[in-house]
Amino acid sequence: MSGADGTAGASVSSAPPEQEEGVTWWYRWLCRLSGVLGAVSCAISGFFNCITIHPLNIAAGVWMIMNAFVLLLCEAPFCCQFIEFANTVAAKVDQLRSWQKAVFYCGMAVVPIVISLTLTTLLGNAIAFATGVLYGLSALGKKGDAISYARIQQQKQQADEEKLTDTLEGEL
Repeated sequence: MSGADGTAGASVSSAPPEQEEGVTWWYRWLCRLSGVLGAVSCAISGFFNCITIHPLNIAAGVWMIMNAFVLLLCEAPFCCQFIEFANTVAAKVDQLRSWQKAVFYCGMAVVPIVISLTLTTLLGNAIAFATGVLYGLSALGKKGDAISYARIQQQKQQADEEKLTDTLEGEL
């Protein structure tokens, strides 16, 4: 689409995602690898959870298999090349902030445990939940160094002392 001056306007959805709030490249790959391993563990555990006569276990197993599919679709879209919208979904998920991914992945992993609390559901969703935790930690950002922290504390102390001196001078 063209703007008023005839130039093409850049849309927000085509903008590259921001640099994950200062997260290093190896941490992003660790999150992705964790997502793929979580998908594999969910799929295997979900399959074994479906081999039962208890309906809640079957429901939890089906949910775990669905979690595996969603994790693979979001974290490794090249594994889902037979699905037409895989790259579109992966691009939308890449634009989400880290805390949004964390809430989404942890929420997906908790649902089967709430449905049926068994060892299979706990172990199967552990890595998927860990993926959400890793994304949550990346949302916190990098740890600051001691020198910067000490400088900030010193500035706060000086500001407090100035306020105290101003109030004392105002009372005299």
